[in-house]
Amino acid sequence: MITLHHVPQTRSFRILWFLHEAGLPHRVSYHSFAGKALRDPAFLAMSPAGRVPAVEVDGEILFESGAILEVLAEVHAPALGRAPGHPERGKYLEWLHYGETLAQHLAQLTFHHIALKPADRSPVVQKLEALRLRRALEGLDHALGGDFLLEGFSAADIMTGASAEIARRFVPFDGLDRLKDWHARLTARPGFRAALAVDGPAELYLQERYHD
Repeated sequence: MITLHHVPQTRSFRILWFLHEAGLPHRVSYHSFAGKALRDPAFLAMSPAGRVPAVEVDGEILFESGAILEVLAEVHAPALGRAPGHPERGKYLEWLHYGETLAQHLAQLTFHHIALKPADRSPVVQKLEALRLRRALEGLDHALGGDFLLEGFSAADIMTGASAEIARRFVPFDGLDRLKDWHARLTARPGFRAALAVDGPAELYLQERYHD
């Protein structure tokens, strides 16, 4: 049994989605940003930065979402990964971690639209990070040539797609037709829908859009 430590609408959704796509037995331990649960010494022993996800699997604890997806794919769901020696291995790892390229801009946008008090928010940072996110999404749109990032659906689609799902709240996908089609295919998948149904009550993104 795999245990996922999870906060709704965060990076841990990537793992929740993967678990449903792979059909892996799991339990979800829900946490909240409210209070100090993520700063509790017991949780910090699992995740040193006090962030989700953290996963208990095969007698060990993993706490970085990219590493978690690599390990889970290689050990428990090889069809969703690309093992060493596979001709798509390099491209798989690149796009798997491109999810974090998007997420670095999402973190700044989340802080300056939601987390900070209104008086501390910077319109300059909001504009700059939205522009940087848009350029990263344009790079993704340019690279998409088929239904998925590789020859078939993989954890790379999950990692990058989960970031794109949040990105749509901050940057419109206008003019990014391949990205829009890919995003629509991903969010229509039964695995995505099943994960979304158990993601938990929203406490972070309470608006569908944070752009005009």
